[in-house]
Amino acid sequence: MTDAYLLPIKTAAALFPLIALALFLPTAVVLYRRHGVMSRGRTLSLYGFLHYALSAFCMTVVPLPVRSADMCTRYALVADPQLIPGNTFGDIWKEAHGKVGLNTLVLQNPAVAGTLLNLLLLLPLGVFLRYHFRRGLRATAALGFGASLFFELTQWTGVWGLYACPYRLFDVDDLIVNTSGAMLGWVLAGPVARRLPTLETLDGRALARHPVPFGRRLTALVVDLVGYAVATLLAVVVSHGAGAADLVGWVPAATFAGWFVILPYLTGTTPGKRLLRLRLVASDGSALPLWRPAVRAALLGVAALPLLAGLSFAAAVLLFEPGFIDAARRANGEDAMYLVASSPEQALVTVLGVAMLVAYGLRTLRHPEGLGPHETVSGLRNEALPHARARRPRNAMATPVAVIPVAVTPTAVEAPAPRQKTLTSV
Repeated sequence: MTDAYLLPIKTAAALFPLIALALFLPTAVVLYRRHGVMSRGRTLSLYGFLHYALSAFCMTVVPLPVRSADMCTRYALVADPQLIPGNTFGDIWKEAHGKVGLNTLVLQNPAVAGTLLNLLLLLPLGVFLRYHFRRGLRATAALGFGASLFFELTQWTGVWGLYACPYRLFDVDDLIVNTSGAMLGWVLAGPVARRLPTLETLDGRALARHPVPFGRRLTALVVDLVGYAVATLLAVVVSHGAGAADLVGWVPAATFAGWFVILPYLTGTTPGKRLLRLRLVASDGSALPLWRPAVRAALLGVAALPLLAGLSFAAAVLLFEPGFIDAARRANGEDAMYLVASSPEQALVTVLGVAMLVAYGLRTLRHPEGLGPHETVSGLRNEALPHARARRPRNAMATPVAVIPVAVTPTAVEAPAPRQKTLTSV
């Protein structure tokens, strides 16, 4: 019985790094757009929720049965859903074999253990919904019921048609117990949530230290590089299709100039920076002449050349040479050493390019303000626009000044006090 629960946990632990890596860039984009920063507290909480959700899903479908011709016959007892509430009590009495006692009815009863596990399955969901997502009890109950219904339908449909028949029972009692577990988690999270700092507080502290975090700029750069690689590839395909093969050699440079020079000059930002709510401004507050983004793009292009070449090469291989991946997969260490020995110049350029990229990043991190050489030389830096969850100050309405009548004596006249100006938020 222990192995039946350890296998789903091991499966989730094995899948989590791959899914976390695949979702890292989209997660970073969403967090920076919504909160302006990717603070450690919010990141750990979000990825903790991802690991929990993956584990909970694996608990409902793993272990997967082996497909066979008699599979539906072997699992005939769970083919029809159990729609009678309270059937769990009958299962508990059945497992006790009619004996009344603490051990038979509770401690050593498999039905009781299964019910407790169903209760605990969505208990962390209630905790995350209250602390991370700031949801109330009603929303937690609805989302807990929805998650439980998704799990039960996954089982009833044979993992959404992957199997010809269900191999686990659809039980309405599981819906009730799972939903109760999510609500219980919400209640238990109350004292803990009141003692821990809110995620908004952690975000505010991180933004106070670094108004334009290095990770936000790096994420915008990666988005720009990916977009540039895709745009270059599409432009090459279009050029080939239009019969302008002679112009293909100029496509990468023209696309780079348009993406990193012309667009910043015309709009003050690149597509990646616009997505991350950033814009380029001159350090001295002056206008944005064409030479500034040109110098910035030239230095940045030299530093990011290895990454650009890698992205372009990978995209070209995936599109034009899909069989290269299988050949590389079958290659061993001796083949790799042979390639390096046969092309020492290319290998040296690759090593130098990677070393230059690492050195460039370290120099940027060591700068007092986190500025890279492309920013210090060009005189351009990133300015953060308000993120989606930023608190915008309300414009204060001007309040009328009350006029107090002043007694006038024959000897002196008191001048009325000047009207005070009301400050407004800009």
